[in-house]
Amino acid sequence: MEKKQFGLHDVVEMKKPHPCGENRWKIIRMGMDIRIKCLGCDHSVMLPRREFAKKLKKVLEHSGE
Repeated sequence: MEKKQFGLHDVVEMKKPHPCGENRWKIIRMGMDIRIKCLGCDHSVMLPRREFAKKLKKVLEHSGE
């Protein structure tokens, strides 16, 4: 299985949608933990990198950097 490439400010789709109904998230912090922000209601969640990689479905938009 290929390793998914993601970076800061990328928009990603997770396997399960957020309770608000949106399934698009923006990566706003990267390190040992990754903080993502829901693009529907602006709620942010911090996940360990390993858990984030497991729950990530695909990268929708790469940042312009």
